[in-house]
Amino acid sequence: MDFVGMDDDSPKNQCPAVFVDPGTGDAYYQGRLVTDPGTLMKIAEHSPISADEAVVWHPASMGKYVLEALTGTYEPGRQGKGEPTFEALLAGAERSVVHLEARDTYDTTDPAFIEWRRTGDTSYEWDDWIELVGGVVARGVRFRRLRIVSEPVSDYIRWEHAISYGNIRAGEELRWLPRRLAYDLMTPVADYFMFDQRVIRYNFTAGDGTGLDVYEHVTDPRAIIPVVGVFEMLWERAVPHADYTPS
Repeated sequence: MDFVGMDDDSPKNQCPAVFVDPGTGDAYYQGRLVTDPGTLMKIAEHSPISADEAVVWHPASMGKYVLEALTGTYEPGRQGKGEPTFEALLAGAERSVVHLEARDTYDTTDPAFIEWRRTGDTSYEWDDWIELVGGVVARGVRFRRLRIVSEPVSDYIRWEHAISYGNIRAGEELRWLPRRLAYDLMTPVADYFMFDQRVIRYNFTAGDGTGLDVYEHVTDPRAIIPVVGVFEMLWERAVPHADYTPS
């Protein structure tokens, strides 16, 4: 599949995009799915939409790439940006970043966690994180982290609390929310980062708490708005780090 181009005005979302099958010349369009009933009804007046078809929206700025795809005049070998990295999303944040953690155990094979259980040592390599997040906070971006925990807390959460001095040094606002105070709020079932209330990066974890390096990026405002509201309600109920003692 040949990559033709993506919307130059949408670097954070990194879509829509156009592709061409070099063997057949067929074009493929990536973009936001149209679900507005009025728009779909107007389109169906001219071309009925079958059950296996979808309507995809492309901004006018994509016209040049559509033309290149149809005429075969695009430059072979072009490369898209691929899946956005966390660092790229963080660098693009202009106002806010929030992070929700809702598990009681993550990677228990972490050497620092093992050492803490053995000796109580709370040292941790925070330098890279402090530099990364500290730079974002220094340019005026508010960074909030919320941890939903079961009480009595797990050993892993107790360790996380003990080393959270690194989060604070990086400029994060950190709060803790006992799970019994959050049961009635319909929060997503996966941890996530949300950037400027525009992009959500969900991350998935295996049953043993280890990371899978599998992410889902959401940019549809209809899917983001409910998450924004729920996070704010969770944040209001949560306890600031300085006031929270793991039970």
